[in-house]
Amino acid sequence: MDGAPTRSRKNRVSYFYHPDVGNYHYGPGHPMKPHRIRMTHNLIVNYGLYHKLEVNRPHAATVQEMTKFHSDEYIDFLKRVTPENVTEVAKNQHKFNVGDDCPVFDGLFEFSSLSAGGSVSAAQKLNRGDSDIAINWGGGLHHAKRGEASGFCYVNDIVLAILELLRVHERVVYIDIDVHHGDGVEEAFYLTDRVMTVSFHKYGEYFPGTGGIDDVGIGKGRNYSINFPLKDGMDDESYRSVFRPIMKGVMEFYRPSAVVLQCGADSLAGDRLGCFNLSMKGHAQALEYMKTFNVPILMLGGGGYTIRNVARTWTYETAMAIGETLPEELPFNDYYQYFGPDFKLNVPSSNMENLNTQEYLNKMLARVLENLRGLAHAPSVQMHEVPKDLFADDDAMDEDHDSKKDVRITDRDKDRRVMKDGEYSDSDDEVGGGRRNRQSFAS
Repeated sequence: MDGAPTRSRKNRVSYFYHPDVGNYHYGPGHPMKPHRIRMTHNLIVNYGLYHKLEVNRPHAATVQEMTKFHSDEYIDFLKRVTPENVTEVAKNQHKFNVGDDCPVFDGLFEFSSLSAGGSVSAAQKLNRGDSDIAINWGGGLHHAKRGEASGFCYVNDIVLAILELLRVHERVVYIDIDVHHGDGVEEAFYLTDRVMTVSFHKYGEYFPGTGGIDDVGIGKGRNYSINFPLKDGMDDESYRSVFRPIMKGVMEFYRPSAVVLQCGADSLAGDRLGCFNLSMKGHAQALEYMKTFNVPILMLGGGGYTIRNVARTWTYETAMAIGETLPEELPFNDYYQYFGPDFKLNVPSSNMENLNTQEYLNKMLARVLENLRGLAHAPSVQMHEVPKDLFADDDAMDEDHDSKKDVRITDRDKDRRVMKDGEYSDSDDEVGGGRRNRQSFAS
């Protein structure tokens, strides 16, 4: 496998979106705005991309699903806590790390369950072989830990999705192009060789402060965590020069049968919290390159705090997933005013100085490739029976799980989750309680 494009083909792409996921609000002044997911969806619809996607409405992840990674105590807290429950918040503020960055807001548990359910549903779609690429822009919350919130993230949908993929796939590679280190995912799989985590991120006096070049995993997981620490001003050419050789080496040596790509958009130029200088196309080159390996890909969202640029980029990457080229002129959409003054599908780089010298990048690249060459090719995994796929039927989703139903998925069940014509626009889904009756959050 040389990393060169193999053959051009249209991918079967499944897109997961729940119309409620963009309704939640972290609080006044908070930079994380779920509203950006709704903006992205509306742009995807108005470009007509839904004609070439299988649009699915995901299930809301259950407590049972969430506790496959998170502690029972932590998920129970998320389920019970509300902004009005001041005593509960104060008592557990330090224990579960809720507070300023991770506030308790109305619908916190529901938002988390929709985000996680989208990623798990997408992973199940790949496991069944029904899609080549599955997308959940409502996911990608990579900082959440087993027993605490972190960095605007409460439930780690990525870990849950990878655990689902591991039911079928012997090896999964996780790639993180968010400006912040993917610490929650790395920590979850730090001791195993069944998941290789690869993170390209700003390092040095920057949240979360982890992800140094020497953080490579422990025990059986040694050298299966790859971190590429970067400095301010990372641009398209520099990013490409390190991303491609590293991922070429990973795919050759590790040979995963599934890829999870976290497409955090705070690595874009001009992000409210970011410090990189990637253009929209420079950001999307990660997906463009990973598609050439013809391995199933789970695409997830992540950070991104200049929300008009998040919507542009995730729409562009959705089109890239299905092999479509979009006109640069934005179609009229429900959020058209957000995209002024140019109203273009473009996020350009700025004249920001790139502090990543070629000497520095070469030094870091050599370290990473040296570690990769030290790996045994394609680590062996003891063969195991693949569990039957359980469909998250409404009846089987009851939180008490008293019945312990074993519900097999049928073609009718699968079809029930595929959204029909007329359901694609979130405007159509919101009669009487939708966007126009809610506060509009500007970037």
